[in-house]
Amino acid sequence: MDFSAVNWVAVIVATVVAWLFGAAWYTALSKPWLKAAKLDPSTMKKSALPYVVSFIAELVMAGIMALVVGAMTGGEPTFVPGLVFGLVLWLGFVITTLSVNHRYGGFGWELTIIDGGHWLGVLLIMGAVIGWFGAAAS
Repeated sequence: MDFSAVNWVAVIVATVVAWLFGAAWYTALSKPWLKAAKLDPSTMKKSALPYVVSFIAELVMAGIMALVVGAMTGGEPTFVPGLVFGLVLWLGFVITTLSVNHRYGGFGWELTIIDGGHWLGVLLIMGAVIGWFGAAAS
């Protein structure tokens, strides 16, 4: 893997934009998500840790996305392939994993739809940003 081809500015921007999307997504869908996740807000303790973990996880995702898109486009990522790879990675790995985990966890499809929609948005945003920024400057 050629990490020198990664546009790290694109990775950071993709991470921040995707993380902000997630914040807006779950703010808008907090009540249905809590119900689908079978959580009672009154018993939940408040902590910044989930926000930090999600940012770090999305930073790793964006870095891997940059490597994948770069490798699959011959080192010249663009907007459309970025979107396509975001969709393909979501379809092949994310929604499949969520579907299995949520079924074993006894959750309904509502949770899978909410969480799956979030991760679809995240991966499309990351792919689009990484493709739009293009390759790292030499």
